[in-house]
Amino acid sequence: MTTQQQEEEKRYDPGDTTLKFVNRQDDLDPLDDDTETLKAEMSCGHAVTPESLTGWCRSLLDQNQFKFLCPAHEDGTFVKCGAEWSYQEVRRLAVLTTEEMEHFEKTMAALAAATYCEYKSCPVCETFVERGDLTNLSVLCTVCTADKGQRYEFCWQCLKQWKGPAPRSDRCDNDGCVNQDLELLKNCETTSLPQVAGVTNCPSIRACPTCGQRVEHDKTGCKNILCPRCNKEFCFVCLKLTEECLQTSSYFTACSAGVAPRQTSIPTWNRN
Repeated sequence: MTTQQQEEEKRYDPGDTTLKFVNRQDDLDPLDDDTETLKAEMSCGHAVTPESLTGWCRSLLDQNQFKFLCPAHEDGTFVKCGAEWSYQEVRRLAVLTTEEMEHFEKTMAALAAATYCEYKSCPVCETFVERGDLTNLSVLCTVCTADKGQRYEFCWQCLKQWKGPAPRSDRCDNDGCVNQDLELLKNCETTSLPQVAGVTNCPSIRACPTCGQRVEHDKTGCKNILCPRCNKEFCFVCLKLTEECLQTSSYFTACSAGVAPRQTSIPTWNRN
């Protein structure tokens, strides 16, 4: 069976009394004019088809987001719904195939681990090591410590044996130990947001003000961006969280505080 055939067969069962069917436009597809395909209502009240829901959730996973948030706009506004759908709801209303479920669950598990745990391979023994203190680049490998009979620490940034005093959050004393993300923030080119009035000469790369994730704007739509790591929405221009930014401006107008300067440090995510 081809992928196209599988997609064509992904339809709701009209006899399923556990779903709420609606006769209106697919809220995930603004160009939808199909009045024959059966739509179902998500828990947030927006209408979907199995195809549109599968496609949207796949795109989120491709962007390293494992939380499924509704992208539909509230009636007559530019405000996104943002409701979080459980995987169980998505699995059911997207009518996921066995292969799709396997892909979704494997990808979600990997993304969740990368989000909630800081881990890398030890440069010597290649054992996964978790960094508990996000403000300290010096990390202890317990396996190498046991094998060598002495404490072995490596640098989370340059992945060489730790050199110099610790703890430190900027670098170790090895030559070439540089935070590449920070260098990009300091030296990236500037950009403009064509659909946002009055925004020019904005740094093209930002660090999320909540978790420090490096992000770029695709130059389409409004000035706000959703961080793929912590799922916080913030203004790419002034770097304030969306709620604060919108108190004195709008999605498509310049910020009252202007363009925030290039970032010279990367925020540390406090998950508590």
